[in-house]
Amino acid sequence: MLSGVLLTAASAAEHPLIDLDFTVFVQLFLFIITGLVASKFLFRPYLKMREERTAGIEGAREEASLTSAQADAQLAEYEVVLSKARGGAENERRMLRAEAAAHERHTLEATHAQAVAGREAARMTISKDTEIARQELKPRAHEIAAAVASKLLGREVA
Repeated sequence: MLSGVLLTAASAAEHPLIDLDFTVFVQLFLFIITGLVASKFLFRPYLKMREERTAGIEGAREEASLTSAQADAQLAEYEVVLSKARGGAENERRMLRAEAAAHERHTLEATHAQAVAGREAARMTISKDTEIARQELKPRAHEIAAAVASKLLGREVA
């Protein structure tokens, strides 16, 4: 066994671990060619595609940001217009209520005046009718009184 180890050590001394010869230059040439081809057909298109994607994403973000700002500005404008419209509607509602209250007051006053006038007319009519009835009944008052007394007493009164 010791002789096998010695033989291996002796054979290692004769042959170097890295052998530099003409194949190193061939491998280096192939490596450079492979690197150039991979760079031209693989790495550069990939990096270009990544840059375009990044630029597209950034452009979309900027556009979204701009659109969002425009939407916020329009929303603020609409809120101002809506607020003005609500204020105008509130003023108009107040004016209509005031007009309705004035109309109601006027109608009630007119109705009250008509009722008072009607009541006074009815009093005048009743007063006139009462006076006419008194004038008609005055000459017959003695007869009516005698008739009422006769009925109450149950006998003839003179």
